[in-house]
Amino acid sequence: MDILFTAATFARRGLLAPGRPDRIAQQLAALLRWGYGLGGEIRAAAARDPQQLAIVDDRGRLTYAELLDRSQRLAAALRDAYRVAAGHRIGLLCRNSGGLIEAMAAASMLGADAVLINTGLSPAQMASVAREQTLRVLIHDPEFAEHAATLPRGVAHLDSTQADELVHKAGRAAIARPEREGRTIVLTSGTTGVPKGAQRRTPDGFGPLATIISRIPLRPRQPVLIAAPLFHTWGYAGLQVALGLRATIVLQRRFEPEHALDALARVGGGGLFAVPVMLQRLLDVRARRGLLRVVAVSGSALPGGLATRFMDAFGDVLYNLYGSTEASWVSIATPTDLRQDPQTAGRPPHGTRLRILSHSGKAMPAGQTGRIFVVNDMLFEGYTNGATQEMREGLLATGDLGHLDRDGLLYVDGRVDDMVISGGENVFPSEVENLLARLPQVREVAVIGVPDAEFGQRLAAWIAPRPGVILDADEVREYVRSQLARFSVPRDVHFVDALPRNATGKVVPRELPGR
Repeated sequence: MDILFTAATFARRGLLAPGRPDRIAQQLAALLRWGYGLGGEIRAAAARDPQQLAIVDDRGRLTYAELLDRSQRLAAALRDAYRVAAGHRIGLLCRNSGGLIEAMAAASMLGADAVLINTGLSPAQMASVAREQTLRVLIHDPEFAEHAATLPRGVAHLDSTQADELVHKAGRAAIARPEREGRTIVLTSGTTGVPKGAQRRTPDGFGPLATIISRIPLRPRQPVLIAAPLFHTWGYAGLQVALGLRATIVLQRRFEPEHALDALARVGGGGLFAVPVMLQRLLDVRARRGLLRVVAVSGSALPGGLATRFMDAFGDVLYNLYGSTEASWVSIATPTDLRQDPQTAGRPPHGTRLRILSHSGKAMPAGQTGRIFVVNDMLFEGYTNGATQEMREGLLATGDLGHLDRDGLLYVDGRVDDMVISGGENVFPSEVENLLARLPQVREVAVIGVPDAEFGQRLAAWIAPRPGVILDADEVREYVRSQLARFSVPRDVHFVDALPRNATGKVVPRELPGR
């Protein structure tokens, strides 16, 4: 059944189009020999479409044949100069660029694990990650030289300029198939504490690609701008999908909405992988209908009516994937779903099983909130420190609370550990956030629970108003009071110019002013 589903999906998306028999044979042979990691995907794409444009970034343009050649040269240089071998770990502290993809592919070709490091970490956190992940070498952008200076003794490092020089100097040395398959380790992007390393599973076939494109209609060779950070689960997923489709990958080191649209226009338009905060920034510039053909977002909830406002401006091209570093995907909301209700997280795609359970493990009926559990083909393999995530009946706990409606649409009500108990009442801050985000005067908003001497906890709101508008705290409270129960009304209302966010666009609660 899965083979039939994959074949039908690939046919619908144009992946089974005729091609030169010898190149198709070489493509399949590369996957059979090298697997479905980045090294194998790039080899397969280069075998099938060697002159297809692979990467467009600040350095210029690379075909798939050139991308493969550069990745192999870097792999040989890391092996010979830094003695990197199968089982070692390479840290990558870089912004989105072709050089980062080359380094990830080189690690895969050597059987080494690529540790994708959040560019928002401090130098001290970088040192902790290097120790905990037992890095052999760190490749970093020059702007992160201060981070490299904190590395423990024995951890080599080179900046991306030096890595580029290694590529130019390296010969076309043969790279043998490694004795083990390299893994990708993504650091959890939580907003508190030290990030853990989550070991990503390598696909064992075309199933995961078919699952994603069955709901998100990306097509082969179509340009795709990956604006989500490549070190983030969603940016990395976008890369895997793009390579599987032999797409032209457009990259920018920093997301600037006008420049991003210009970059995509230069390659004829196409898809966009982004995090939700980027949609708001795109709404601040002139919309260009028809340029963005598929916009796939993930990483955090879509606040208020953002989905509707975005589709009104850019067309019904928005797809929202709900998932996590540990669970990969849980559900996908299509434009039709989001038009029906912009707050929905959509439905589980093919091969994904979802259950809403009470704390005791009892299945919750439609409309009632419980804990979200899921299983699919790409659940993570565990944390590198040996910690695990709760499992029940073979399903992974996402750490979120949610409910299903009678039509089977999923709604995420908030994090398990974010629920506020105020005066004995359960309150979900996200419900208040979504309500306030609908106010035309509000550009962005965060609502969290804070300690309260009388009620245990109370809600507090931080609001960044739109430029030139006037909004006061009493108006905010009265609006919430008119729509929700009294215990949902935030007693503290703070006005700020912008919310503090991490590199993946999530609000960082500890940095909220007056917290």
